[in-house]
Amino acid sequence: MSQDNIFREVDEELRSERMRTLWRRFGPYVIGAAVAVVLVVAINEGWSWWRNSTAAQASDEYYAALKLADGGDLAGAQAELTKIEGQGGGYATLAKFKQAALLAKDGKKSEAVAAYDALASGESNVRLRELALVLAGNLLVDTGTLNDVEQRVGSLNTTDSPLRNSAREAIGLAQYKAGDLTAAKATFDAIMTDPIAPRELQNRAELYIAQIVAEGGAAAATVAADTPAPAADATAAPAADATPAPATDAPATEAPAAAAPAADAPAADAPAAESANPLANSSSMMQMMTPAPQAPAEQPAATTEPATPAQAPATAN
Repeated sequence: MSQDNIFREVDEELRSERMRTLWRRFGPYVIGAAVAVVLVVAINEGWSWWRNSTAAQASDEYYAALKLADGGDLAGAQAELTKIEGQGGGYATLAKFKQAALLAKDGKKSEAVAAYDALASGESNVRLRELALVLAGNLLVDTGTLNDVEQRVGSLNTTDSPLRNSAREAIGLAQYKAGDLTAAKATFDAIMTDPIAPRELQNRAELYIAQIVAEGGAAAATVAADTPAPAADATAAPAADATPAPATDAPATEAPAAAAPAADAPAADAPAAESANPLANSSSMMQMMTPAPQAPAEQPAATTEPATPAQAPATAN
């Protein structure tokens, strides 16, 4: 039994020696890892606390800026938003968007478009970049051209873009402003047929289409009303040319009848001949030409002598 105890003690001593050797070898690493874990947890908690406190402060400042803007103090609101922009984080991005919106509200639309363009080129989030482009395009509907709007939102008018219908609305309004009613109606029709388009946006598109259809019908009616006018003028022109032609031959046929002292009969026959022609009463040009035959009536009244063929051209003029 004593021999077994000796072997057991030797084994325990060897085991203890191995444990001490392992500890001396890996103990510092274990301690360092434990300290690192504690430090990481402490730093994470400290960072979370700082971030939450900063976000809470930025939130208070942001809503204070909104209250100033709602109260009409745009300059004060912009000053508060500028301070938030320097803090970074999500509220800084919101402050930049709100800054651009306040510039547009203050009538500085060109500066607002520049602010949205800066957001579209500087933001890391692709959806925020697209939102900035749409907002810039909406402003350019009033202040820019169709090309300006398409440069911003043309790339969003695709089936895989979640903002495609907002982009279509801006493009359609720009097309309507440019006078391209056909293209504008096609753009608004795309909104109406898109299954994911918001109902409110579809309602607006429906109103746009109704306006375009009404203007197109009015334009067609105007064209239809104006179409006969050139035809009447074109027809009246030959009639006007044809009427003086018999007047040049009148001295050859009516010279014997002009021997009578009363020279009013030929003047009365000329208006009667013209009134028989319906084209003479269809336009103002023919009415203006009607007094021309009165010249022969005044010339015989000045003399009792018969009209001669040499005087007939003067009466025609």
